[in-house]
Amino acid sequence: MIYKGLKGVVCTETKLSMIDGERGQLIYAGYPAKNLSKEHSFEEVAYLLWYGKLPSANELEDIKKKFKEARTLPDYLKNIIKNLPKRLEMLDVIRTVTSSIELISTDKPSVDDAVRITTLIPSAIAYRLYCLDKQPFPDIRKDLDHVAYYLYMVTGREPRGEHVRALETYMILTMEHGLNASTFSARVTASSESDLASAITSAIGTMKGPLHGGAPTGVLELLNEASQSNDIHQMIQEKVERGEKLMGFGHRVYKTLDPRAIALKDILQQNKQDEDWFDLAIKVEDIAVNVLEDLKPGRGLYTNVEYYAAAVMKELKLDPSLFTSTFTASRVIGWTAHVMEQLEDNTIFRPKAEYVGPVFAE
Repeated sequence: MIYKGLKGVVCTETKLSMIDGERGQLIYAGYPAKNLSKEHSFEEVAYLLWYGKLPSANELEDIKKKFKEARTLPDYLKNIIKNLPKRLEMLDVIRTVTSSIELISTDKPSVDDAVRITTLIPSAIAYRLYCLDKQPFPDIRKDLDHVAYYLYMVTGREPRGEHVRALETYMILTMEHGLNASTFSARVTASSESDLASAITSAIGTMKGPLHGGAPTGVLELLNEASQSNDIHQMIQEKVERGEKLMGFGHRVYKTLDPRAIALKDILQQNKQDEDWFDLAIKVEDIAVNVLEDLKPGRGLYTNVEYYAAAVMKELKLDPSLFTSTFTASRVIGWTAHVMEQLEDNTIFRPKAEYVGPVFAE
């Protein structure tokens, strides 16, 4: 029997995350992700995924120190970024930079290497924006925790506390999500005993595909269209009837409300700056869910994390070109954790393909 896309096939074991699509649960190493996003920092949850436990106070200070010490963008990476064609998308730049990072470990991938890749992404984005004449290159700062530093580097502005909290919630909730396409790519590459940079480069290449990493931009387009519509219900109904996909609705795994969307909605409710924008997002959500239930009954098509991710990005006034890059900057934690887990008990991935072409006589 053929399982296209390996859908439903169990090919490995993991201690990193568990998804219950029927109940709408996402668990990181034993802890509900929504609770982690409310009670812990980015660095704490990264530590949990890398080491399998939450850090003590001393361990947290140590991992934060590693993050801050690894931020300086080496000259050789600056030269690479400077010489890349201007037409390349930001994710292309991140992918190329990642493939060129000089790793610390010469044996198996290490947390130090994972930290290095994670912390160089904000600096690489900022330097690319500088090369495109979009903003000055900010000073590398070691007084900010990682999410505040990311926001500072990609905007060039002093980060506001409520903005950091909203972005940190998003980045924790998207840090890990089972054996999705990009994570699978990373584990396949790692299973050949290639290095960490190669595995993460594979993952970023997969993330670039619009079926995986580009949804928040599509949500913004939907909401912008709704803001110009005289009849949002009719607009959405016509889209569904034409067979168009409503970006931000439905998920291959969750058959009820995406727990990540619920947590992001809560943080936006607490810190909303643009009342009209947030109210529009709520209105479109209510209408779309009702239309989908009427026209596609029993499908369980609710808002997913990308829907409220778009609302968060809008609140932060991030350029849409940075949406997938921001997703990548959080998911790199999960990717690196999966690579290290893969190599703890490694078997190279080697599925079969059934030949359906012609066979000519010898």
